[in-house]
Amino acid sequence: FWRAFRNTFYFAMLVVPLQLTISLCSAMLLNARIHARSFFRTVTLLPLVTPITVVIVIWAALFQIPDGMLNNLLRVFGYDGAYVNWLGDARWAMPSIVLLSAWATFPFQMLIYLAGLQEIPAERYEAARIDGANAWAQFRYITFTGLRNVHVFVLITTTIQAFKLFVQVDLLTRGGPLGSTNTLVRYMVQEGYSAQRIGYASAVAILFFVLVAAFALLQRALIPND
Repeated sequence: FWRAFRNTFYFAMLVVPLQLTISLCSAMLLNARIHARSFFRTVTLLPLVTPITVVIVIWAALFQIPDGMLNNLLRVFGYDGAYVNWLGDARWAMPSIVLLSAWATFPFQMLIYLAGLQEIPAERYEAARIDGANAWAQFRYITFTGLRNVHVFVLITTTIQAFKLFVQVDLLTRGGPLGSTNTLVRYMVQEGYSAQRIGYASAVAILFFVLVAAFALLQRALIPND
């Protein structure tokens, strides 16, 4: 239980900031007036319309050893080792799941950010440019601040989704190696259905609910909003 508990928090601490960064940067790119914007919108929305099982099969091929695409990329950039066992090494298994999960589910947050960006009046940016504000100042004081309420919503929903990690782990690693990717949800299912410890699994489910609710309320209380 405690290992699954730590793994769940470890996954959430890695995937939430990575996913929010990718989502915000993608939303800003799609909101800008660039060439081939329709093409970029189609590409970034592909993970959203692709079933998660298909995504996992594709990433499993990327993680293959010794000649998967990721290992070949490492060799191109001069990696001296034979290969990296992405899913079979306890050091790399969870970061690999994080990378897959961040890409597979970021379009939802991206769409929320994109809607928030389009609500920011263009006159604010024009006034900032007239006053001599550079791109970083515009992002910090207009874009980032203008998305304050969006940040709260996206952070809470992404954290809840991170705590619910199950499918990626169950299909790719089965909680291994050495339990390094087992999560609370998978542990609960394992105890309830495989071991038939229904009462114990129910207790884990109640603790999981309390944990997620407390964490969401804590985030809501600590993050200021308008």
